[in-house]
Amino acid sequence: MYEKFVELLQKNDVTPYRVAKSTGISQVTLSDWKKGRSTPKVDKLSKIANYFNVQLEYFTN
Repeated sequence: MYEKFVELLQKNDVTPYRVAKSTGISQVTLSDWKKGRSTPKVDKLSKIANYFNVQLEYFTN
């Protein structure tokens, strides 16, 4: 999932910080996903999908 998140960051030229501030998802949470410490719950994935204007399924396929 995090790889797809990074692709969206690069494609849209935004930083994880900007996504965190805009979605209310903490930077610590994003970092934990990156490091594999935790996996995102559907509600947070939905916020990210909405932010990037992609379908939720983008992250699950």
